[in-house]
Amino acid sequence: MEHSITVKQQEVQKRLADLTLQQSRLSMIPGFSGQINAGYSDGRTNDIVTNQYINQSIFNASGQLSMGGDIFNWFSKQNTIAANRLDAESNSFLLQKARNDLAFNVATAFLQILLKTEQVKVNEVQVHQTLSNLDNTKKLVIAGSVPESNQADLEAQLAQDSTNLVTAKNDVILSILQMKAYLNLGFDIAFVPEIPENVSSLPITPLGEMDPEMVYSAALTTYPLVKSDELRIKSADKTFRATRGQLYPALTIGGGLSTGYANNFYDRNMKLVPFGQQIDNTFNKNIGLGLRIPIFNGYQQRTAVSKAKVNVYNMQLNRDLDNQKLRQDIYTAHANAVAALQKYNASATGVMAAQKAYDFATKRFNLGLMNTIDYITTQTRLFKAQIDKVSAQYDYIFKMKLLEFYRDQRISL
Repeated sequence: MEHSITVKQQEVQKRLADLTLQQSRLSMIPGFSGQINAGYSDGRTNDIVTNQYINQSIFNASGQLSMGGDIFNWFSKQNTIAANRLDAESNSFLLQKARNDLAFNVATAFLQILLKTEQVKVNEVQVHQTLSNLDNTKKLVIAGSVPESNQADLEAQLAQDSTNLVTAKNDVILSILQMKAYLNLGFDIAFVPEIPENVSSLPITPLGEMDPEMVYSAALTTYPLVKSDELRIKSADKTFRATRGQLYPALTIGGGLSTGYANNFYDRNMKLVPFGQQIDNTFNKNIGLGLRIPIFNGYQQRTAVSKAKVNVYNMQLNRDLDNQKLRQDIYTAHANAVAALQKYNASATGVMAAQKAYDFATKRFNLGLMNTIDYITTQTRLFKAQIDKVSAQYDYIFKMKLLEFYRDQRISL
């Protein structure tokens, strides 16, 4: 959670939404601004006393404070604030969704590591069995009990089994790299997951308690995207109301203070009026009310209102689409879980049958009653059945954890 780039990106979106909300709230405060102007001119100018053009240097300065704010604007700003607040809440749920998705991805990556590790163990057993059979065959070849072709066939099988083992070990490395990517760890950092002694000990909710409609009903109350969609619909409705409010008159208030100074301002005795006296004499105060009445602007505002109303409907469609996809995903996950359980039960039976066939084949092979090709074929069937069982077991766990995730929005391993 601390290092995930995806989570950090969603945290940025949450902060941006919070800042937008903060700004919309502050917009209710009247605006204040100050302005100071100063200038210097040299050359021919009009003398304000004799009304004749003379050469002179003039310095002048002025200052102004102004204030303006809305008194009433048909709740446009209030609705804008409400819309931004709902957007901020929506982004909170999207952040929660990003964290939940990361948790599920990490759990899935961990289960993938366990699967690949189990497949390595199966491949190691296969290599050990083939190597043991090869050693025994070599002795029989030396004794003249079996032809050398049997030894050659087993050597070829050992090479294939060794290749499969290398591939399986590399798959573990790739799975760990995927985990490091989710955790945003350096790829050069050592990472060794704790492997449980018995994967069957992992807590799994019985499939009978995972009715898809029940899971969907629970997901509607826990799934962050569902909550985010509902808030976005409410936000769009508030935006529509705020936009519609712009069609009505708005009452504003404004006021200001101003004063100025110039070094060519003289009294009747042709004496320069002092700075303080000029500031006092030119000091001005004003306050007023304004009524802004929209009359016609090429239907731009009415078009904006229509767009805002259509956007509400669009947000509702997005909600319905997300809910439809959620329901489809849950029913698909449930169907896959049922199939995975059936596949696991069938593969477990297949391993038992393949093991029994292999045990009989080993006895016949050691007595010289079975050729090498048929024996290797029997051994390969057992190996494939074992791989299929391991894969089916973890596939069932994957599917059940996905259903649990939809229902509870959390992962337990």
